[in-house]
Formats: sequence, structure tokens, C-alpha cells
Amino acid sequence: KNVIYSVIHQRSLEEAGRTLLGRVSRFSGCDPEAALHMTPEYVKSILEPLGLLDYPIVLITDGQDFPVLQRLLNDPDIAPKLRLVPEKSTWIGGDITLGVMANAFIGNPAS
Repeated sequence: KNVIYSVIHQRSLEEAGRTLLGRVSRFSGCDPEAALHMTPEYVKSILEPLGLLDYPIVLITDGQDFPVLQRLLNDPDIAPKLRLVPEKSTWIGGDITLGVMANAFIGNPAS
């Protein structure tokens, strides 16, 4: 059975990670801040053209940037579809598997 879902990998980055993201953005043309903030507008700008806003969105996070979760939960389009992996169930192998198997993966190019 096919399962359709997207993954948002939200992770706060220490200074070295921010520096790496800045370097990646210069070479790739990606926005140097959008992947850090994961605003609902940013997420929807990726998922909507792919037709994936009608399917579950799984959030993988390190829990260090609570405002990101709050913004996503306050968005009327994203909140009903948002699924959180319970902290006690998250581990790197499971997180990687969720991301690899997703129809869309929205993450930070530097992580």
C-alpha cells in the first residue's frame, strides 16, 4: 500500500551550522534563512505546487526551536495535517527512514 506524506526536518543549528548554511546558499542559490525558520508560507510554497498539502506532514525536530512548531500548529492549512513524532520514539534511524520514504522532504541543506 502506498502512503503519501511529507517530512519537515526542523533543526536549530549552532554557529558552525549557520556558517555552513550560508556557504551552501551562496553556491546553491537557496535561501540562507528560510530552512531555519520553516514558516508556514515557506512550507506551503513547497508542498502546494506538488499537491501534498492534502496529506500528512510529519515534523522531525530537535525541539530547540519551539516557535517553529507553534507557527506550524497555528496555520489553518498545515495544523490539521501535522504529525509529531513522540520524543520517546524518535531516533536517528527512524528519522532518516521517515525522511527517505517521504514524498517530499523539507530540511536544512546544512544539516
